[in-house]
Amino acid sequence: MININDKHSQIIVDIIKEYARKQSLFILAYGTGCGSIEIPPTMTSKYDAERYGIRGAATPRQADVLLITGYLATKTLKRVIRAYEQMQSPKYVIGFGSCTINGGMYWDSYNTINVLDKYLPVDVYINGCMPRPEAVLAGFDKLKELIQAGKAEGWKHYQENLDWYRENQKKVIVNWQMPDYNW
Repeated sequence: MININDKHSQIIVDIIKEYARKQSLFILAYGTGCGSIEIPPTMTSKYDAERYGIRGAATPRQADVLLITGYLATKTLKRVIRAYEQMQSPKYVIGFGSCTINGGMYWDSYNTINVLDKYLPVDVYINGCMPRPEAVLAGFDKLKELIQAGKAEGWKHYQENLDWYRENQKKVIVNWQMPDYNW
């Protein structure tokens, strides 16, 4: 029997917990543009993401990973924030494609979010316009490494810096009418 009050035993329990967590990732894919076209091939038989423990989730409450594929307009940012805040902790965000990193080809548009990190904590970015399924799987491998090492803690950063995130979110979302969470 393991005494979880013992520091050594707690470390072992944490290692097992992180290992199990990384082996079963349920994703909520938020396809906002051309990025979502690479998700089906990643899930089909040629690449078979499910054999790596990556599965789709029906609702935010069932998801571990929010996969944002493509550009985000100011209108859709509100929905992404809402979906993220409905997810149970621990939760992870993957920014998919150059649009989530720097706005991509929409970088100078008046209604496109250029840097997703200002509004939500991104654990892993997958480069490309559009990233191939191989890059998507490599991005998930990177996320799994971070989870196993206990370094994928964007959700904690979000909770600790909620005021900073809210300030940035409210700058682009006019008529803010979302609940203010206080965990």
